[in-house]
Amino acid sequence: MLELYQFELSQYSEKARLILDYKQLEYRKIEVTPGVGQIELMQKSGSRQVPVLKDGSTYVSDSTEIALYLERKYPERPIIPTDSLAKGQCLLIEEWADASIGLKGRKAFIGALNQNQNFRTSILPANTPDIVKTAVGAIPGELLDVLGTGVGFGGDAVKEAKKSLTQDLEALCLILQNQPYLTGDSPTLADLAVAGLSILLKFPAGSYLDIPDPLKGKGIPGLADNITFEPFFAWRDRLYADFRQGSSIPSSNSSSSSPTSINIE
Repeated sequence: MLELYQFELSQYSEKARLILDYKQLEYRKIEVTPGVGQIELMQKSGSRQVPVLKDGSTYVSDSTEIALYLERKYPERPIIPTDSLAKGQCLLIEEWADASIGLKGRKAFIGALNQNQNFRTSILPANTPDIVKTAVGAIPGELLDVLGTGVGFGGDAVKEAKKSLTQDLEALCLILQNQPYLTGDSPTLADLAVAGLSILLKFPAGSYLDIPDPLKGKGIPGLADNITFEPFFAWRDRLYADFRQGSSIPSSNSSSSSPTSINIE
């Protein structure tokens, strides 16, 4: 069976999961413990970043490389068009989504955690002691903003990320007005990448992710609850309903210690 080394809340891991589900491939999720688990992953695969796919003795890192590997090794239910124009559009959108929705979405998500106490505490595992939840919620957003500035997650950087994502979502809504998928009448890697990478903007409402129930259907204030972007999220949810499997796929931890859910990448 294929094995996917992942973080449950990593949008790049979700991109890989969605591709695996679309191709109807059976796989096992292995939750990597941030820190020690990444060292173990580095020893096995040569990469400390998730996702990493294991197929027999072959390890493939990076969500795009995983997609291309699966397309070569398991060509049934193809995700890359053969038509030259559609193929070019597909690959271009996939690369853009990695850099824009993926990276900027993560920045905006961390910004929302910093500034919204309820959102910050709701992301913690369900078994987190109340005293820890209270302590995490009590951290001033201004302090988190200052701390984030030094690593590119300060208030100004978050505002720029949300501004860019607003334009991206508007563009996606326009593209999808008159066609069912981003490059035409059939789903491709472009659709699976955009949909999977968007989970941090607004979590799917179904049982696709191992997250607390109150988080399902919720997301970044100003994006997830903006009626202008409802057509995009409705499209994303239809794609999930058609192709994404539930969270019953077996999983395990890569280390004996429990993973820290709040670490994203």
